[in-house]
Amino acid sequence: MRSLRVGCLVAAGFFSMAMTAGAHAQDMQAGSVTGLPVPRYVSLKSDRVNLREGPSKEHRTRWVYQRAGLPVEVTAEFETWRRVRDSDGAEGWVLHSLLSGRRTALVAPWSKDKKELLPLRSGADAKSAVVAELQPGVVTSVASCAHEWCRVSVRNISGYMPQEKLWGVYPNENVD
Repeated sequence: MRSLRVGCLVAAGFFSMAMTAGAHAQDMQAGSVTGLPVPRYVSLKSDRVNLREGPSKEHRTRWVYQRAGLPVEVTAEFETWRRVRDSDGAEGWVLHSLLSGRRTALVAPWSKDKKELLPLRSGADAKSAVVAELQPGVVTSVASCAHEWCRVSVRNISGYMPQEKLWGVYPNENVD
């Protein structure tokens, strides 16, 4: 009996790993309030957004974001509140009216070398000309993503960057 339980646990572990490795679209579920996919990326609508410990104004503020356009990931919904996670992994609740469906992304926020420059290219391949070089942490607007490349813009400069260099889009996600 013990070997059967262990076998079932091992099989469940492999099944869980296989499901996790699946495409992101298969991992999404509909939000309980909006019916939109959860998880999903959105951006902050305001220059001042409180990240709260729970889904009400009575909960303590953990953090105050001061940058409109910053991407965050919605991980849950409750009434007019959305549980979000930022690129540093901080999680909390934000009032839905302070979030925008506009897609943005951070350039390589995980980079330890803040002087590193990442090429923004004229086309969706590594051989295309460099139109700009972006530092880690720069917020970009995401116009589209396909075939592991995203068309992004910063101020008046547009170009392509590999999805793997952006936080705010899922691997292999198509964005229209």
